[in-house]
Amino acid sequence: MRTKFFAALAFTVIVFSHSNLSAQDAIVQEGEFGVGLGGAHYFGDLNTRAKLNRIKPAATIFFRKNFGNYIAARIGASFAQVGYSDIHNTHNEYMQRRNLSFNSNVWELTLQGDFNFFRFMPGEPQYNFTPYVTLGAGVFSYDPYAFLNGEKIFLRPEGTEGQGRANVTPARKPYSTMGISFPIGAGIKYAINDRINIAFEILHRVTTTDYLDDVSTTYVDPAAFFDPASQLPPPAAYYLHDRSYETGEPIGIAGRQRGNSKQKDQFVTAMFHVTFNLQSYRCPTAN
Repeated sequence: MRTKFFAALAFTVIVFSHSNLSAQDAIVQEGEFGVGLGGAHYFGDLNTRAKLNRIKPAATIFFRKNFGNYIAARIGASFAQVGYSDIHNTHNEYMQRRNLSFNSNVWELTLQGDFNFFRFMPGEPQYNFTPYVTLGAGVFSYDPYAFLNGEKIFLRPEGTEGQGRANVTPARKPYSTMGISFPIGAGIKYAINDRINIAFEILHRVTTTDYLDDVSTTYVDPAAFFDPASQLPPPAAYYLHDRSYETGEPIGIAGRQRGNSKQKDQFVTAMFHVTFNLQSYRCPTAN
């Protein structure tokens, strides 16, 4: 009888120890390193109807730290090229006559919070998929440019709305090359296995600048850029501030609306992500 008791006790200890070891050796997904590729689009003074007809390349790298199976924080660096032209505004004769265009390379750093709708546990078939939402804040740089007679010209130094020119009243200051963004978006992600995930995400940014496209307020007098009595040739700004001369009679009268300063510029990215899980071996939490 005593022999059977000790045998049973030994068996119980062995089973308990094995279960405890297995729990401690459980795989926990601590975070992810990810990369993404996709497209970007701009919305603003040259694209007032939110058309999606000038998609340009975008890319990102990021690190996501998981706080359980539903919540994570992400820090990322992204690149997006944006641009548009008034030639696409076929619905508005004035905008077509305005004939402005731009491109800009946007470099962005963001901090975001991600919230999964379902429990997400890579390596567990019943928990390998979830939709999610994300929101946060970021800072980005931009530098719009256009082409004049085939030459690439950066628009900010030109002061196309009279910025930085002493003969413009009231004075207009040059706009910053930096802006703040507030990304908000949604996506879906799927764990291929316990090591690799794939995702698709759409991320919209509201920004604090109206000069992503170099267009915001009103035209200024062309004399602010060029004195006809001068022996010097007109600067590039003279031709870039009002390009309606390429479509007919110039419309850039001083004080006439060139853009809408009450509406800040925005842009959106849509990307496919591949992420690689960082794992630890310890007892996972219930959440």
